[in-house]
Amino acid sequence: MIFWEIAKRNLRLHLLRSSLAMLGIVIGVVAIASMGILGNSLVLSISDSLHTVGDSVIVSPYTGGGGFGQGGGGAGAGSASLKITDQQFQQIKRVVAPNNAIPVLQTAEAMKIGVGSDTIVAPVYGLDPEDVPRLLNLKAGSFSTSDSGCLVGSRFAEDHNVKVGSRISMGSDGGRGTLRVTGIIEERGISFDISTDSALVVTKTWFAGTYERTDYDTVVVKVNQGVDSAAVKTLIEKQMNKRDRVVSVMDSKATLATIFSAFGSVTTFVSAIGGISMIVAGVSIFNIMMMSVTERIKEIGIMRSIGTQKREVMSMFMYEAAILGVVGSFIGGVSSFIAGYAISALILNSTKYLFVWSNAIPIVEGVVFGIVISLICGIYPAWKAANLSPIEAMRHE
Repeated sequence: MIFWEIAKRNLRLHLLRSSLAMLGIVIGVVAIASMGILGNSLVLSISDSLHTVGDSVIVSPYTGGGGFGQGGGGAGAGSASLKITDQQFQQIKRVVAPNNAIPVLQTAEAMKIGVGSDTIVAPVYGLDPEDVPRLLNLKAGSFSTSDSGCLVGSRFAEDHNVKVGSRISMGSDGGRGTLRVTGIIEERGISFDISTDSALVVTKTWFAGTYERTDYDTVVVKVNQGVDSAAVKTLIEKQMNKRDRVVSVMDSKATLATIFSAFGSVTTFVSAIGGISMIVAGVSIFNIMMMSVTERIKEIGIMRSIGTQKREVMSMFMYEAAILGVVGSFIGGVSSFIAGYAISALILNSTKYLFVWSNAIPIVEGVVFGIVISLICGIYPAWKAANLSPIEAMRHE
């Protein structure tokens, strides 16, 4: 088509100017798409880290400030000691049945690994052996059912060269006895219930006997599949906080939704900043198109005088805007994938979340936005060229 060829010719004649306008589109697409890829990868990364705790409701003593944590000074008998009593646990257990309620004891303890080793301090969790498989998965070894055995987190094992069969002396002087490692817990990452990656897990009876306490720090309710965790949270609050606020209850699924919503808002904001650069690129295209119309007024007058229709003149300039937009946007789309790869490697230290279909969405959005902006910014210059008076255009110097 002749007008298509004329449009390509004009872009070739002003290659540097056209390339700079195209570069603006490329930068805009990269800014929008790469930020979208980063935000989506962050959400996938966090979702992967938290997938094991998305079905939990965590109950802890009321802190008095409305926050969630271990202990606090609220009203009521249970909160006075900053612990959950066994009687309160039995109430929680009854109200959440048939979901599993798991009581958790926790402290921090000094310990030594092997003869002559340095003293280290790590969290220690006390759990009923029957509850451990419901809450944790093992990377190696087996679950401990004896008071002389314990489990260690994967990061703890890696940092201190602990293996199945290793012995750990509890207490700075070993006075709390020695435990044998029977299993290594699979890495859990970020968790709302118990953070075991750098911790030890012992039996509830060993914990109670060693530290002389049986009141619980936390109760973790594992919600069965198909059960609404928000409804379980409401049941616990109604039962436990009838008169005074005794416990704080957190629904991990609702918390995850809030986290993902916050990341989505940040991603949208950053992508909007990229959209500003795209608009700037569109203004550049508008300026170039107006310059092109001004430079070719006489040529347009000749074309109109020999019978060229207004829509044909307009299409010629729209072709130029389309070429700039399409080529620039597709280059930007490819570049944004490369940029997304680099950003993921630097910020997340992993690119495994890059190659998912959901990351194609921001790339497509960036490409489409680039093309649309280019076409919109080409409409007025094209219309102006099409509506020039042929006689006055031919007289133009």
